[in-house]
Amino acid sequence: MVMLGLDILDIVTTIAVAAIPVIFAITVHEVAHGWVALQLGDSTAQRAGRLTLNPIRHVDPLGTLIVPLGMLLISQGAWAFGWAKPVPVAFHKLRNPRRDMILVAAAGPGANLMMAMAWALSLSLILPLLGDGSIGIFAARVCMTGIIINVLLAVFNMLPIPPLDGGRVLTGLLPTNMAAAMHKLEPFGFLIVIGLLVTDNLFPILEPILFPLLRFFQRTVAGLA
Repeated sequence: MVMLGLDILDIVTTIAVAAIPVIFAITVHEVAHGWVALQLGDSTAQRAGRLTLNPIRHVDPLGTLIVPLGMLLISQGAWAFGWAKPVPVAFHKLRNPRRDMILVAAAGPGANLMMAMAWALSLSLILPLLGDGSIGIFAARVCMTGIIINVLLAVFNMLPIPPLDGGRVLTGLLPTNMAAAMHKLEPFGFLIVIGLLVTDNLFPILEPILFPLLRFFQRTVAGLA
């Protein structure tokens, strides 16, 4: 059976390989935000039951399931974009709101880089044990996908566009009047990001920024592992 020029088996294989790394990546990313916020005085995420590794608590039906699967089919398995349900953080409850907002925001991408390292270490252990049989190849692909997904999430989320983590970090660093202007941009942030992704082939803005950073962090993670 062929769908949009791509064998349906290839799509199923892609989903099977990416499922575990993606679930871990988005779950730990969100938990990291909430856990750091808790350490800095805000228990909102904890009271909402979001400090859990149960991925169901972090799934956004639209952003985690419908949009990524739709984009995967439309792009013939080439790429997908999605998001998890954001962990609630009451920044005014943090002990030092402007400074602590930066730490809470940076916690998610930081957790993704740590997970990329864990996947790289797993890969270095799996290859000698499982060899190049079908199980070994599948496990190696899962590990490689874990590295790529987590590095991509870390780099992408640090783009200085609110409500992405990089936008919140920038807001915490800017003077008060400029931070207020960035905050007003937040309701339109996802539309801006999607617009940049969709039009990147015609007006390459993200590619020259993201690709060098992705290559740098992937090589760094692999080298350290």
